[in-house]
Amino acid sequence: MLRVLGSATKLCDGLTRRELLHLGGLGAFGLGLSDMLRLREAQGAAEKQTAGFGKAKACILLFPYGSPPQHETFDPKPEAPAEIQGEMKSIPTSVPGLNICEYLPRLAPIMDRVTVVRSVTHPYPLHCVAYTTSGIPDYDVSLETRPRDPRHWPYIGSVVDYVDQRRGAASPDGMPRNIGLPWLLNSKSDLPPLAGPYAAFLGQAHDPFWPTFDGKGTKIGPKLSDAQTKLVSDPYAGLTPEGRFIVSDNARLPDDFTLDRLDRRRTLLDQFDDVRLRLDRDPRTQNYDRHRHTAFSLLTSSRLHGALDVAREPAPVRERYGMTLFGQSCLAARRMVEAGCRFVTVFWDAYEIFAGCAWDTHANHYPRLKEYLLPGMDLAYSALILDLEQRGLLDETLVLWISEHGRTPKIDSKPIGAGRHHWSRAYSVALAGGGIARGKVVGATDPTGGEVADTPVSPKDILATSLHLLGIDAHTLVPNLEGRPLPVAGEGVVREEMLG
Repeated sequence: MLRVLGSATKLCDGLTRRELLHLGGLGAFGLGLSDMLRLREAQGAAEKQTAGFGKAKACILLFPYGSPPQHETFDPKPEAPAEIQGEMKSIPTSVPGLNICEYLPRLAPIMDRVTVVRSVTHPYPLHCVAYTTSGIPDYDVSLETRPRDPRHWPYIGSVVDYVDQRRGAASPDGMPRNIGLPWLLNSKSDLPPLAGPYAAFLGQAHDPFWPTFDGKGTKIGPKLSDAQTKLVSDPYAGLTPEGRFIVSDNARLPDDFTLDRLDRRRTLLDQFDDVRLRLDRDPRTQNYDRHRHTAFSLLTSSRLHGALDVAREPAPVRERYGMTLFGQSCLAARRMVEAGCRFVTVFWDAYEIFAGCAWDTHANHYPRLKEYLLPGMDLAYSALILDLEQRGLLDETLVLWISEHGRTPKIDSKPIGAGRHHWSRAYSVALAGGGIARGKVVGATDPTGGEVADTPVSPKDILATSLHLLGIDAHTLVPNLEGRPLPVAGEGVVREEMLG
């Protein structure tokens, strides 16, 4: 099934002008115009026959940057030797035969709402956010430090935004379709932002909208390495109730800029519309127009500001999510979905010190997991699933817990607190809601948790399945900078093993 998305200008046969222009590019795939028409005719029926298509109205993607260990989360190995199993034990869950780490006691009773994929695998043991969240077919370190490199492919949230816009899907007034929390990725660390959540060749207008978090940490985060001397009051370890999410400074109105002045400026700009409508509308013009509309909407939207205001929630609800930045970001994500946002990403990001990022436990592995990472995950993730369920939103909201890779099966005992290093040959992902099966385990690893033993799953398959549930054919084609049509999920395929 193929769909080419570009300009919305229709020709008399129902094809868009952009679709017709890209048919030449489809020749590389052995497709001509008659093939394209036959595929489009069959597409609707085929989509309806596949389970779960379009069941998710929204998606919340939880991304623990740095990569959690599969052994100490969803794939413990209680029968393995100590150098594999580690210090932590496993506990049973509400799913018979499914055990998880003992430091996830709140998650254990709700695993009957979740599908765990234990057999995710790919060839890049790097901090490759961009690889695992886009259709890009291969990756290298040089791409990691170049967020705007033209070789990048668009982030999944940007794909959703782009496709919805091309379809003419309505978005609630003042609400972005694609938002990232708690701030522009990596922007609060000692490194410049790295690659990942960007729209690439779809255009910057489809980048996530980034609020920022205004607040201070209340606890010192456990060290990332033996050599770390700086102590950081990390909001991911704890924060005060006064902390809040705000529209970033460069998008806020100056104190002396009234709504009357804003309306006058809009009127002045609107006088140019006559001229601009005579121009052939290329992608740059469309991006400009969308940027302008979005800027005005965000500046004046009480709906957006209200959705970001977690202080409106009762104190017990906030505490249930955990008074940490990840917990409050998950709560804000639920509020954004309720307000009509289509795709929300919550990153567990670096704060002040990057050093591979928060979950990159090359050292101090056990103290960081026990005192900081797993308790924060356990509170926030379990609260989000239960809160969505209680509000009747879980069945229509896809919740993804994904990361760049896993960690080595054998523990490195040399660093203080031990360590596990990068490992992408086998790791775990968790999915819930929005058409995902309940209480299921997909795939398996060998006795060390280091190799896939059954049902290998690519991160691209996770993307394809997620887009399918969001009502977007995973084989949809979008044009890159040269006009070549590329599939939105790369080589990913919909994995029916995950579907309910």
